[in-house]
Amino acid sequence: YCCSARRYTKSDDVSNASMFSQKRCITWFREYTSPDDTDTLGPEGMEKFCEDIGVEPENVVMLVLAYRMNARQMGFFTLSEWLKGFSELQCDSISKIQQKLEYLRNQLNDPYTFKGIYRYAYDFARDKDQRSMDMDTARVMLQLLLGKHWPLFTQFAQFLDQSKYKVINKDQWCNILEFSRTINHDLSNYDLDGAWPVMLDEFVEWLKIQRDEGSSSTEARGS
Repeated sequence: YCCSARRYTKSDDVSNASMFSQKRCITWFREYTSPDDTDTLGPEGMEKFCEDIGVEPENVVMLVLAYRMNARQMGFFTLSEWLKGFSELQCDSISKIQQKLEYLRNQLNDPYTFKGIYRYAYDFARDKDQRSMDMDTARVMLQLLLGKHWPLFTQFAQFLDQSKYKVINKDQWCNILEFSRTINHDLSNYDLDGAWPVMLDEFVEWLKIQRDEGSSSTEARGS
């Protein structure tokens, strides 16, 4: 009887551990907060959290996680955001979130979800005192979200470097994604009379000049 009781207790512990526990989730959160503010996980705690789960802070999976939490400010999670995200994901420990990392990454492969994450990233990453996103932040976020998937990203980044733009507004931000998804690499389906922001009209003009200069120098070398 004692043995069976012990076996029962052990299996009971296992099933309890596999079930989501809000109490365990809160205790886990508090490992990353300071005693003077136990309801906010800040940059230092974020660094430790990333280290614990084996993910670089600038990895795109952290953006997906923040999106699931609907976190308001980059570098911070509040207790309520943490509980929202992790109760939906059913995670209350390091090992459980590690098992969900691939699932979170795969969310980027769904066009509808990706669009939601992309739009969320704008308000998440911009300075809350500013209506627009500063160009340095925009470049980092665009690289993170579009760098691997948009064939024209390298040229667009060069264009931004050489342009007069110091900030990106939300309309420009949203249209960059649409442009990356719908416009051919050779720009053959780009309509100058379309409803694109001026920034993208200027990028197309800039890119055509770059390509014309490139083909001219190639022809000159050939002759």
